[in-house]
Amino acid sequence: MDELVERVDDQDRVLGAVVSRRQAVREGWLHRVAVTVCRDERGRILVHRRSEHVSRFPGFYEVEVGGAANVGESYEQAAARELAEELGIRVLPRLLFTFLNRTGLSPHWLGVHEAVVRDVVVPDPDEVAWYGWLSEPELRSALVKWRFTPDSQEAFRRYLAFRTARS
Repeated sequence: MDELVERVDDQDRVLGAVVSRRQAVREGWLHRVAVTVCRDERGRILVHRRSEHVSRFPGFYEVEVGGAANVGESYEQAAARELAEELGIRVLPRLLFTFLNRTGLSPHWLGVHEAVVRDVVVPDPDEVAWYGWLSEPELRSALVKWRFTPDSQEAFRRYLAFRTARS
């Protein structure tokens, strides 16, 4: 069953139209997606490879965990739900920023979160084929060697810029 999402405008305001995510992608309609960069207590970043069975970017790596915000969900609610579904962890991620992302399959508003993961990760094998914790230098190297989703590249670049501006 396809997810139902709310269309939003170029200012990220809900328009009141509920559509399937598949249709939103096909038509290029703006909608919301929430992702989380997960760090462990040592500061390493969780990277995972998508299952070969997922419809979007099978076998690609990702720096963040996430998915579409369902109807009525905030970015934070969607991010927490996705973490529970994909990694089996219960944590409230912190929204860092949003931006209009024009990379990937279609344009969408992307809410980028951060969470420190202290729990054991139990990935859903239908979603995640592999995961590991990488230091920032290891991740920078992987970003040029492995096939990452377009969202991962753009979101992580902005995430690093955000962190640099805050320090």
